[in-house]
Order: sequence, then structure tokens, then C-alpha cells
Amino acid sequence: MADGRADGMGSLAQNAAELSLNEKSQVDGAAPSTGQPLSADAPNHENTVQRIQTTTAELHLPTSSKDADIINTPLGKALDTCKPTARPLYTTDQLQKYDQLLASVSKWTDIPDSSVKGSNSTPLADHERMFLTRECLFRYLRATTWKVDQAEIRLRNTLIWRREYGTDKHTADYISVENETGKQVILGWDNDGRPCCYLRPSKQNTERSDRQIEHLVYMLERTIDLMPPGQEMLALLINFAETKSGQGATVAQGRQTLNILQNHYPERLGRALVANVPFLIWGFFKMITPFIDPITREKIKFNEDYGLYVPREQLMKEAKGNVNFQYDHAAYWPALTKLAGTKREAYRQRWEAAGKQIGEYEMYLRGGEQKPLMEVAKVA
Repeated sequence: MADGRADGMGSLAQNAAELSLNEKSQVDGAAPSTGQPLSADAPNHENTVQRIQTTTAELHLPTSSKDADIINTPLGKALDTCKPTARPLYTTDQLQKYDQLLASVSKWTDIPDSSVKGSNSTPLADHERMFLTRECLFRYLRATTWKVDQAEIRLRNTLIWRREYGTDKHTADYISVENETGKQVILGWDNDGRPCCYLRPSKQNTERSDRQIEHLVYMLERTIDLMPPGQEMLALLINFAETKSGQGATVAQGRQTLNILQNHYPERLGRALVANVPFLIWGFFKMITPFIDPITREKIKFNEDYGLYVPREQLMKEAKGNVNFQYDHAAYWPALTKLAGTKREAYRQRWEAAGKQIGEYEMYLRGGEQKPLMEVAKVA
């Protein structure tokens, strides 16, 4: 998986001034941006933040193995010791390229509904504009080694893919059958505040179908929902223990998955921990390795102690942690749906409260100590 300002204010001097003014806010590695005109009927920002904080505090989920003898729901938050690593500040040249990309993306009014040639185009929806955050644009720039034209093409293709694939239409009810045995579980955060998504192939419960890949995409989306402020990457924990022949993915599924991850979720994989790899699976990895980009390959660790990367208080016992996690679909699935949904709704409310701008800060949208674009623009 590989990883605004567009109103004529993208000069070097302006960038330097804003960089200095907001140095503290750049834990996510970005400089401020002025974005688009504010919505005239934007909600009150401060009232929205207070309402969101009250709502998220009402979920009452455990936060570590110390909270319950048996845990069958997601954990509620990362440990205080698990903090995202600050991304290095971008160079002046990189900031200029961001300005260029934002200027282009801000002019988009509609996109095709599918990748089929001649497909009908319809206007960008609010949730699509909200997807185009400042960090999202930076992820695509990094993924294309700072080639603005390629980043723009890939961003546009991702929005088309999200429409065509239906990422916003795959509901919890539709996906539910795929997770009845807990073959994928989102639980805890690693030492760097990355939410952890466990893949457990031995729990496979369905025949091969498109919905198996849709399930993976759905869980990736929910894992992204649970990212804390300042974090834009996730951790995959893949345990092949007790996996039988036929339970793993086919080469075709593997290639399809890699295509989705590398093209539409660039710069999202922070770490992949793979354990108990059987002989047949080693063969599978060797077959798909040529299709994995070198940077991603470096993030994959085989048969290492998960506890070196994830605090044991938030790590499953099957991964040599302290959490006695027992999957109960009737308890886990509604809790995950509510937790992710609450986070997602809070994210949306913040975006609306700050004027619905393309290029908004994810740090702000996730509730971090970052002013929204509308306030940064006033200071600038």
C-alpha cells in the first residue's frame, strides 16, 4: 500500500508564513490551507465539538485486559502511552505540489459513476468532498513520488472506484454473515496508535465470492474510522494458526486485494505482522510478492512477537497478549458498528461545522488539537 490551498495564495512566502505560524499543529506533517469558501449556514463549531465529546463518552467499552476477565467487544480507545509518531515536515517544494493538486481537485464538480468508458457523470456528493482531506491528498502525492498529475489521476480513479464498488453502500447487515465466526476482528491499537485489524483465516465460514473481498474492504473502512488524531495508518495482524487447505485466499483474490489496497488505500499500511505461516501459504506469499511494492514488503514482519509492537494489555491471548477475547457476533458486531458509526458521525459533524471544505485537516476531523481550516485562514 503506497500513500490546501487553491485560491491563489500558494506562494513560497505564504507557505513559509503559515508553516511558521502553525508549526505546533503539524504532528500530521501538513501545513495549513485556506481551501474553499465557507458555507454560509455552517453549524457552530464549538457547540458541535462539545456534543460530539458527550456522545462518544457514552459507549462504555473496555479499554484493556484489566477491564474485564472476558472481552467480546472492541476496545474503546488506545492506551495513553500509544501515540502516533509525528511525520517529518514537508519541504517547500512538496508544499507547492500540494497547492497544485488542491487547486486541481477543488475544481472538480462531477465524476463518472463507473470506470466503463462513456459512463454517466454526476456531481460530487458531500461525503466524496469530505474524503478529499489535506492528508488524503498528501497520501496520494507520496504514493506517486510527488508527481502531481499522477496523484490527481489516481485520486479521481479512487473516487470512481468507491462509487462503482459501493464502499458507502456495503452496510453492516450486508457484511454481517461474513464475520459471524470472527474471521476479522478490529481490536486495540499498536504502540504507535495504529488500530489493529486481525485476519484469522482459520475462521473462514463462507464460500468464495465477491462479498469476501467486500468484507475486507468494509473492515478496512471501519479500522480507518477508529484511527486516533494524528494517525493515518493501520496495523494488520494475520495469524494462520490452524488454517486448513482451502481456507486461505486464492492467488486471484490476493492479486485483487493488493490492487485495491495499493491503488485505493495508499499509505494506509503502517505494519503487517504475520504468524504461523504454513508451507502452502509460504508458496502463496512467494507467488504474490512480485505484485507487492518494495515499501510495503518492508512493513511485513514474519513470525515475530506481536507484543513487541502491540501493548499486551490490548493484544489477544492467541497473539500472546493479555486480552481474553472470545468472539460473540451478537455482542461484537453491534458494538463495532456503533463505535465506528459514532466516530464517523463525529467526523462528519466536524467537517460540516468547519464549512465543508476540501482539504480539511484530518487531525481536526478526528478531534485532535488542530484548528479547522476556517480558523487557520483567519489567522493567516
